[in-house]
Amino acid sequence: MSFATPNITFPKSSVKGTVFVHLDFVLTGVVMTLLGPMLPMLSRRWALNDTQAGYLFIGQWATSILGMLLSGVFVERYGSRITLIVGLMLMAFGMAGLGYGGWVLGFISVCIFGAGTGVTTPTANLLIAKSNPLKSAAALNLLNSSWGVGAMACPFIVAAAQRSQRASYFLYGMAAALALLAISLLSIRFTVDGDRSLVKRLPHADVSVWKNRLVPAIAVLFFTYVGIETSIGGWVALYARRIDPSASTLWAITPSFFWGALLIGRALAPLALTRLRDINLATFGVGLAAAGIIVLLAAKTITVIMVGASIAGLGLASVFPINVSLLSHWFGEAATPVSGTIFSIGNLGGAVIPWMVGFISTHFSLRFGFVTPLIGAVGMLAFYLTSEKRQREATPAGNYC
Repeated sequence: MSFATPNITFPKSSVKGTVFVHLDFVLTGVVMTLLGPMLPMLSRRWALNDTQAGYLFIGQWATSILGMLLSGVFVERYGSRITLIVGLMLMAFGMAGLGYGGWVLGFISVCIFGAGTGVTTPTANLLIAKSNPLKSAAALNLLNSSWGVGAMACPFIVAAAQRSQRASYFLYGMAAALALLAISLLSIRFTVDGDRSLVKRLPHADVSVWKNRLVPAIAVLFFTYVGIETSIGGWVALYARRIDPSASTLWAITPSFFWGALLIGRALAPLALTRLRDINLATFGVGLAAAGIIVLLAAKTITVIMVGASIAGLGLASVFPINVSLLSHWFGEAATPVSGTIFSIGNLGGAVIPWMVGFISTHFSLRFGFVTPLIGAVGMLAFYLTSEKRQREATPAGNYC
């Protein structure tokens, strides 16, 4: 997978453009995490078992991969503005369909907004990165914090909508907000300097990189991480509802503790990295996430579930950004062409592992289903520990820090 990366700058009215892109990501954060707090209601409305509910995650994440693959083509041919508008309108149609239809239309709607998030996410990231070439890391952290705001707010909004028996109004309202933002983007001009088809001039990847035994290992690492994050965020609300059915709509906000802890952890990660090596922080984080999942497995009250979700979110916070930053360390100059395949496989984990949780839940229990992300976290922990050991052995004495 490759994305067109034109030399983009905002015009003098760039503050307006930047605000709109951040609003896009706030709404995208809501859409991408919507299934978690909505899953109990959708399962009840459509009489789904957990295996069938798991197909919704497959639909969302599989079409998200397709959207990512298409986003580069759209940016190259039509520019970032039109591409963002396409993504927003897809999400708007998906939200409206989810509020109106039965199981078949609902599944199709999830696939539609999944494709919309896939189109929007890489486009917005590349747009902000190219608009801030000297401070791209800080700008991207700020952009993804906007995503985190949407993800954290989503369960509270859903809980309020369910309390008032107006969940469909919330979905229609989201559709209207997405469509309004898409229309507003028509007034924005992103200046594109140079050739849009820059992606065609990128150097070809050295075919020898695909013979590197690390490639499948890193692909599995990304697959597992995205699957763990999506499983916890997607199933914890239904899990809380089953643990304590008398808790009114309190169960619906449990994903907010997970996404909120993830947001806080990513804000604190730069400070932690001044004292810890990146691989050590990732190792600690995965271990903490495993501890959080164990707390979830042992939970008998919603309060304990909130604690477990918070611990897991805090642990996972720095793992994905560190994995991305380590790609250059692992693959050198071949990191750019390899990363597209690895990110696509990672998104596939967001489809497969949550479905596995639902499948196991159908045949055993949802509590037992959470063993799946726990196994994944333990596997990641083993990888990091082994990787650190290899690095220690390969580094001359006194140079390891």
